[in-house]
Parts: sequence; structure tokens; C-alpha cells
Amino acid sequence: MSFHPFLQRLREVPSVALVLGSGLGDFADSFEEPVYIPYAEVPSMPISAVPGHAGRFVAGTLRGTQVIAMQGRVHLYEGYSAQEVVYGLRLMIAAGAKVAVVTNAAGGIRQDLTASSLMLIEDHLNLTGHNCLVGPHDASSGPRFVDMTEAYSSRLRTLAREVAEHEGIELMEGVYAGLLGPSYETPAEIAMLRALGAAAVGMSTVQEVIAARQLGVPVLGITCITNPAASVGNAPLSHEDVQAVASRRKVDFARLLSGIIAALPEVEHEC
Repeated sequence: MSFHPFLQRLREVPSVALVLGSGLGDFADSFEEPVYIPYAEVPSMPISAVPGHAGRFVAGTLRGTQVIAMQGRVHLYEGYSAQEVVYGLRLMIAAGAKVAVVTNAAGGIRQDLTASSLMLIEDHLNLTGHNCLVGPHDASSGPRFVDMTEAYSSRLRTLAREVAEHEGIELMEGVYAGLLGPSYETPAEIAMLRALGAAAVGMSTVQEVIAARQLGVPVLGITCITNPAASVGNAPLSHEDVQAVASRRKVDFARLLSGIIAALPEVEHEC
């Protein structure tokens, strides 16, 4: 992967890799001197067909930091393998990224997580039935058996809380449950997830975090709660509503994320 043609299209070596979920992709439009690379132009890169996912890499500068982002991701429920799902993140890390920031839109299980809440991911439950490390082992990708004790960096979470407080943004915290999808969860499944300690539920992220940790890259995860999960609220669930609510929080989301990225060089060597 170190000789992948994708790497030759970047002007600078990025230090931060971002995965931007449903309704959150506009954040990459704030990059200075952006380089756009559609997934379709990247050899072996799977392409997302999900509405709200632009399907391209964007590299540039944000508040003095070199960043690269995926505007949209691919999902297991689209029929891709777990290895294909993490391919884009692995490419960004191969390009030089030392920190990964993953974002998503999710349903709120905990009662205090209402539509448009922002939640720091403190840990996750991988309930997809898949793991991107299954199969033949490539030693160049890291250890075969990956320690997930600190899947989400405690230092990066502390930084995120400090930035949120400075910006006056309420930032909740909780466990994210990753399920396969694409159907939304039943009330009984939400009751099960609540009993397991999950605060929010979605259909992405966990594979990317596993891949980043295998490569030794610290991870920060941020969820935008776009709807109450089944039985928590009364309204039917739809992807259009997910996109709309995430879009309404994009200003606060951008303030939070840009503040975190600006402060990253101060803690990067400690992560």
C-alpha cells in the first residue's frame, strides 16, 4: 500500500485522518487549498452509494494542520467486506496520518441523548458479526491480536472535552453500538442494547476503529445523535431525517472539530 498511486496525488503529508459520516461531510469544504480525489479514481477503493456520502477524499490544510478526510464512507450493509470498509482509512494512514477522527450519525438510546446531541464515543460494542482483521494476517499492518482496551484515546477525549467547554458546546459521552443494518433496530433490540450499556446505535465506525488501532493510530470518535432509537421516540425512522438533523448541527460540529484539530499537535506525541 505504501506505493499506492493515491499517495502521489497528495500535495502534503497529512497528520490527521477524518472519516465524515452522514450529514457531516460539509466539514471538509472548509479545508484550505483542497485536493479532491473521488473514490472512483482510486484503485481498489470501494464506492458508497448511500445518500449524503459524497464519495471522495479531500486533502488540505485546516488551521495550520495538514488533514485528509473521507467525505462519506462505505458500509458492510452495502455488501462490502469488513476489509473493504476500512480500505480508505488504511490509505489515509499509509499517507502519513498519525491520528484518526471518526464521526457518524446515530440513534440515541439513552434518554438524555436527544436529536442533535453531540456525543463523544468512550467505547464501542461491535455487534456487526464482522471484524476487519479476520483472514490471512499481513504483519506490515500491525499485530495479529490487537489490544482494544483503549479503542478511543483517553487523551484525545480529554482534549475534546476541553475544546467543547471553551466553545460552549454541550458534549455528551457514551458507548456506541455498531450493528450491521441497514434496517433500523426493533424495540426489543434497543432494550437489549440498553441493557448492554449502549448509549447510541449506528451502522458504521467500529471496523475503522479496529483497523486504526491495529496500525497503532490513536482514535477520537464523535457521534451526532440524529433521532431517538426505536421505542425511545414516537416518530418513524428515516435516513432523510438523519441527514437533516446532522446538517442542522454542522456549525457546532465544525467549531468543535476544527478546535480539536488545531490543538492536536500539542497532544499528538502523547497519544
